[in-house]
Amino acid sequence: MRSFYKLSLVTLIAVYVLIAVGGIVRSTGSGMGCPDWPKCFGRWVPPSSVEDLPEDYQAYYSEYRHQKNLKFARYLSVLGFDETADRLVTDEGVRNEAEFNATKTWIEYFNRLTGATIGILIFAVAVASWRFRKSDKSLTIVAIGTLLLVGFQGWIGSFVVSSNLTPWTITVHMFLALVIVYMLVYLVSKSYEGKPLLKAPLASGWVLACLFVLMFQVLMGTKVREVIDQLSMRMGRNQWISNAGVDFAIHRSFSWVVLILHGALVARLMTTQGLKSFPIALILLILGTVLSGAGMAYWSVPPVLQPVHLVLASVTFGMLALLLMEVKRIRKTGALKT
Repeated sequence: MRSFYKLSLVTLIAVYVLIAVGGIVRSTGSGMGCPDWPKCFGRWVPPSSVEDLPEDYQAYYSEYRHQKNLKFARYLSVLGFDETADRLVTDEGVRNEAEFNATKTWIEYFNRLTGATIGILIFAVAVASWRFRKSDKSLTIVAIGTLLLVGFQGWIGSFVVSSNLTPWTITVHMFLALVIVYMLVYLVSKSYEGKPLLKAPLASGWVLACLFVLMFQVLMGTKVREVIDQLSMRMGRNQWISNAGVDFAIHRSFSWVVLILHGALVARLMTTQGLKSFPIALILLILGTVLSGAGMAYWSVPPVLQPVHLVLASVTFGMLALLLMEVKRIRKTGALKT
């Protein structure tokens, strides 16, 4: 169990690294640095110069992505999203192919290498969990479920690229990343054999409320970034925030709800026996998330702050998930009577 715990923890940390790298990809505009998937310009090791590509590479990869979108549109139609499917196929903006940029290509390629590493680690977690299929089958079920979800995430990622970063696909991609974090935190918590995190009662509903509020805020932040991506094609950086619209207004105002709710939770945790560094770390993460978000708003979305903002929010989400699982675990074992 100890080795499984270490493997799960390493995999969770690696997922956070991938989220950070993904933030760098978005902030540098490198999402279409590789126009195909899983290869990059048809190669496992991407080119370093435009001279290595054929003259008509833009037309070729535009058509390549269009063919993938036709398949994706059929899936969407089956699910009842006919309007979205039609827009994906008919919108000429989806077919626009960016000019080759070696820096952006290698940033996106590194993102894919990191993702492939995560896939290997999660496969190892799933294999390692098989030994617990009789003694603790929940570990095996969640580990295999995580592997399947990562495979689905990779499939969605291919359509994020083929659809030329169509906004809603990025939001789905981020949501799935949070679900994967939650499942890995479950494996870490379940396999941890040390002392319990909590030694006093704590209302699980409170923690759950913080968790859902934070998830909503992260997804709203993703929608804001989608709006910013569209604005960046039409106007200068100093005009982005003033034209970000209602999504940004909601995201900015809702940050007060996040701050107040988490502040109250931290105040409660500070009085809980056995907790020392955890509530301090949690409030520092929340403050860092809010302040980095404010920095993006006041300083015209500097590229360096976006990955910082995203990682802080994601780590906070993981800590809340861990706290929720600890509350439930202790209640289930009867260690606490609440």
